[in-house]
Order: sequence, then C-alpha cells, then structure tokens
Amino acid sequence: MATAATTKMSSKGQVVIPEEIRKRLRLKTGDRFVVLGEKDTVILKTITPPSMAEFDELIAEARRQAREAGLKQSDVLAAVNSHRRRK
Repeated sequence: MATAATTKMSSKGQVVIPEEIRKRLRLKTGDRFVVLGEKDTVILKTITPPSMAEFDELIAEARRQAREAGLKQSDVLAAVNSHRRRK
C-alpha cells in the first residue's frame, strides 16, 4: 500500500522525496523521473532503461513491423543518411 507523506517545494522548484519513500522505492542520487501534472496532481515516475531481454523484444517487434511494411535494411539506411544530410 502507498505511504503518504508531506513535503514542500523550495524557491527553486525543488521537492524533497521523504526518506522513507526513497528507501522503500530504492531511489538514489541521480535517478531520473518523468513529471506529469494535471489540475492539482503531480506524478513522478522513475525512468528505468529496459533490460536486455526487453530491448531484444523491442528490436524483434520493430523488425517484424518493418518486414510487414515491406521495408528493407537498405531503406532504413537510406532514410538515416537522408536525415543526416539535412542537418
């Protein structure tokens, strides 16, 4: 169950995550968050990189979709090179 705690925002917009919550969620210095705000609600969601297994699944799905779309590796390389030339 979620633990409630209070905190306040500094003049620089910084908010301290209470120690009990940091420990329970195993948050550490340098962790990154996505911040969502709607009406009077602010949500912090940790950004976690995918595991190698998850990354492999993403690559397999991207390759499957490319095959279904009829893309070839040469099409992808041509698109990347075209974009690089525009910069």
